[in-house]
Amino acid sequence: MANLTVVVAEDDQKIADIQCRFIEKIAGFEVVGVGNTIAESEEIIDVFQPDLVLLDVYFPDGNGIDLLWKIRRQYKNTDVICITSAKEVETLQNAVRGGVFDYILKPMTFGRLQSTMSSYLAHRSKLSDITELDQSNVDNIIRPAGDTHKTEERIPKSIDPLTLEKVTEEVGKLKGEGVNAEDMGARVGIGRTTARRYLEFLVSKGTVKPNLVYGSVGRPERLYFEV
Repeated sequence: MANLTVVVAEDDQKIADIQCRFIEKIAGFEVVGVGNTIAESEEIIDVFQPDLVLLDVYFPDGNGIDLLWKIRRQYKNTDVICITSAKEVETLQNAVRGGVFDYILKPMTFGRLQSTMSSYLAHRSKLSDITELDQSNVDNIIRPAGDTHKTEERIPKSIDPLTLEKVTEEVGKLKGEGVNAEDMGARVGIGRTTARRYLEFLVSKGTVKPNLVYGSVGRPERLYFEV
């Protein structure tokens, strides 16, 4: 299956570069263009007619919500995810009415984007698999039983999303080896107690498993392994 094409419409080039790097890490997607203005984004969207647009709201030459409605009118097969610092309730309401798949507030973490992109990929797959429409199919598309990015919304206040992302990335580098809290703290730049809190949080989420390793002398050591 070919990758889904993505256009990044973002006025800040540094943020656009970060989004592109994030997308490169997520299987199933390919960035085909980046627009730093409304006019440039419109031209790129018109050329590529992508599957998905990652859309900012504030641009020097216009408003992303206006571009959203233009996409809705002219490019029926293009979906939109807003990634913005716009916290006005009215902006969110207009984005939802315009049919955005998701609305992500900056600063955005890789985990949050990855969760949304995975949900979007699953959504597209569900639509393509339907051959005959019944109510269960409709409910599965419109009101899915599980929303993969709700897990992040339930992160306790004691867990910083950026630090959690760093710890998760380091866990992914273990390649079957275990790590203790002290070593993880050194990898990420946090204390042993703090590192253990993050590792135990990942244990509770099922992404890390603990194990007691007994040495020749002393107390057993608690090591953490990637699931």
